[in-house]
Amino acid sequence: MAKNKTTETTGSVTEFIDKVTDTTKRNDCYTIIELMQQLSGLPPKMWGPAIVGFGTCHYIYESGREGDMPMIAFSPRTTAIVLYLSKNFENRETLLTQLGKHKTGKGCIYIKKLTDVDMEILKQMITNALKHARKTY
Repeated sequence: MAKNKTTETTGSVTEFIDKVTDTTKRNDCYTIIELMQQLSGLPPKMWGPAIVGFGTCHYIYESGREGDMPMIAFSPRTTAIVLYLSKNFENRETLLTQLGKHKTGKGCIYIKKLTDVDMEILKQMITNALKHARKTY
C-alpha cells in the first residue's frame, strides 16, 4: 500500500509563511494561523512542504488505506489559499452559501483573500470541522 506523502514534519511554519511573496496573502495566512490556533487550542505544524495543520487524527478508509492527517489545515497556493476542512461537517453547504467569494473542490475551499469572506462564517466552519474531526477520529 502506498505511503501517505503528507506527513507532519519539523519544518518551521514561520519560515514557510514568510516565503509567501504576496503581502496580502502572507498577512492572511498569519491571520488564519491565529484563528485556527485560537479555535483548536493547538499549535500550527508543517505537514509536508506546503501545508500548515492543526492537530492530528488517524483515518482508516473502507478500502483499508489508513494514515494520519491534520484535523484542520490550510496552504497558501499560487492562485488561492486552500482551506482543508472536513467535507462532512455540520451545516457545510449552508455555511458555504454564506461564506462569500470562494470556490470548492474535493473537500477543499479556495479563497483569494480574507476580505472576500465573512470571518464569522469562516469561524463557524472551522469550529464545525473541528467538532466533526474530534467526533469521527
